[in-house]
Amino acid sequence: MGGQACVLYGAAEFSRDTDLAILADADNLARLQLALDELRADRIAVPPFEARYLNLGLAIHFRCELPEAADMRIDVMSRMRGVDPFDALWSRRTTAELDGLQIELLSLPDLVRAKKTQRPKDWPMVVRLLEANYFSHRDRPSDEQLDFWLKEMRTASLLIALAERFPDRCGAALSERSLLLIAQTGDEVALEAALRDEEAAERAADRAYWEPLKRELERLRREARSQTASRPKPDETRS
Repeated sequence: MGGQACVLYGAAEFSRDTDLAILADADNLARLQLALDELRADRIAVPPFEARYLNLGLAIHFRCELPEAADMRIDVMSRMRGVDPFDALWSRRTTAELDGLQIELLSLPDLVRAKKTQRPKDWPMVVRLLEANYFSHRDRPSDEQLDFWLKEMRTASLLIALAERFPDRCGAALSERSLLLIAQTGDEVALEAALRDEEAAERAADRAYWEPLKRELERLRREARSQTASRPKPDETRS
């Protein structure tokens, strides 16, 4: 659901990390633990690898020590802001093949929604994902692709071109994205300003979403530090 997915969608060249969206039930977590054991992957930060933290929306972080995957980081989540529950994500997934292996990806619309975070590095990736999809399919787009571009495209010139080429679809999407009114006028400067405002609103919403989660992480860090401090030092355990 992260950089590796972006690579497979043609919007990135390289990613060292692997981000996974998973179903956080007991059987699935047990299967994941077996895979992590195979990779010799150690948890590197709070929270602990438990379903209750995944269900809160926290990420759990691992780093691999297996030589073939040395230092690769794996981040696992089950819930994300603005993104549907796992069952819906799974029903819409994209299946790709890589070196003979079947890879299940978040659908492109779900990946774009998951990337709308407060982190500056995510927004250029959203732009690249949408542009790559647009330029691959612009000659014969489906209605579904048109609706996706009109609701999510972040490149002002392309939004204006879409509004001009598909006025009826653009009009139908106005109720979900009011800045399409500006796209219809062809005012690229005003549209770029509206896109910046839209991004700022998403970043603010993500910060608000993470505030209680950050407090929970800090509580877990304090608890971990307290447990570490209370452990006997090696020389204190000698008889």
